[in-house]
Amino acid sequence: MNYSLSDVEVRVLGALVEKENTTPEYYPLSLNALVNACNQKSNREPVMALDEDTVRSAIRSLNDLGLTRFASSADSRVGKYEHRLNETFNFHRHELAILCVLLLRGPQTPGELRTRTERMYAFEDLESVHNALNLLSKREPPLVKVLPRQPGTKESRYTHLLSPVAEGDHAPGVAQESFAGQATTAARTDKMSEMEAEVAQLRSEVAALKEQFAQFRKQFE
Repeated sequence: MNYSLSDVEVRVLGALVEKENTTPEYYPLSLNALVNACNQKSNREPVMALDEDTVRSAIRSLNDLGLTRFASSADSRVGKYEHRLNETFNFHRHELAILCVLLLRGPQTPGELRTRTERMYAFEDLESVHNALNLLSKREPPLVKVLPRQPGTKESRYTHLLSPVAEGDHAPGVAQESFAGQATTAARTDKMSEMEAEVAQLRSEVAALKEQFAQFRKQFE
């Protein structure tokens, strides 16, 4: 099934996934807690100001799609909600962490994803992030795609496919490569950036040693 979620539905779904992993003691979420999670200012791009009616409407739509459900017990006085992504897609933890951050913060590079998923899943390196992205891209239907690299940038960004990709995320006149090809290119770029940083560090250390050696020689001249 192909999904075409609205921005509000995407935010609601991402907030439910995040809170299940980061504050499980308060999950499932009440409507008030879900509104607060959607509107929080940290780890959200863009920051939203949703009201209860808007969030409630989004939950109804997500329920109809089978992506969320009402989760209150019979004796509960407050209605609560939870996502059903694991049941729908049978995700591995690293896949769900990547998708969650993409839902909450939009298109991102593998380096950004590795940093921002730490509270939900600790990726060992960038290669493991690329592996998770590759798994998501090969699902049926695909849930992630790589975007054309923007002029002046070294790294490619990735976006989720639970909602239509905005036109602004496509660079005009750039041919679409296969996901595997672009993922390989992005991985090479990430590795090159790391090597450049290491070379710069080594150069700095060599310069410092030369200065120390020069000062040492002066002492004996």
